[in-house]
Amino acid sequence: MGKKKTPQINSSSTADIAFLLLCYFLMTTTMGEQAGLQRRLPPIPDKDQKVEDQKVNRRNIIIVKINSADRLFAGNEALDVTLLKDKIKEFLTNPADDPNLPEKEDKVIEGYGTCPVSKGVISLQNDRGTSYQAYIAVQNELVKAVNELRDEWALRNFGKVYASLSEERQKIVREAIPQNISEAEPKDVGKK
Repeated sequence: MGKKKTPQINSSSTADIAFLLLCYFLMTTTMGEQAGLQRRLPPIPDKDQKVEDQKVNRRNIIIVKINSADRLFAGNEALDVTLLKDKIKEFLTNPADDPNLPEKEDKVIEGYGTCPVSKGVISLQNDRGTSYQAYIAVQNELVKAVNELRDEWALRNFGKVYASLSEERQKIVREAIPQNISEAEPKDVGKK
């Protein structure tokens, strides 16, 4: 009796099958979206444009600081992050025309007319030791304050919240309630 030959499997097409399976899984798998901060950068200035220093009145700026121990300071007072939104809303609206809060200027908004617009700027500063969680919590409160002001303005003037408005009306609301958040580079307070 002779030796039995064991049948061989043709492996030339297995690489093709593996490639097809890889392509299938790449095309059908959904990737998770990264959560982050949505910011619109200013446009790149023209090369011929002259740079001019803008003088900002001290009363128009509120400095929000987060130190390395994640303590929050808005203006000159220590705050809990849950109180920051209301502090920022009061700062930007200046309801009692306080001379220590931002001034307003009448601005002509296309499609709406003349409207008093706050010159308030929020300057966010943090330490290099600030935790990411505290930084994001403060960012969220700042944006929430501006969004609530936009909703209130839109309800008062158009009868709908900001998100329900047409793009044209949303632009009017953005001009009436600008989001002026300036972020300074983190500092290392512990070292000199």
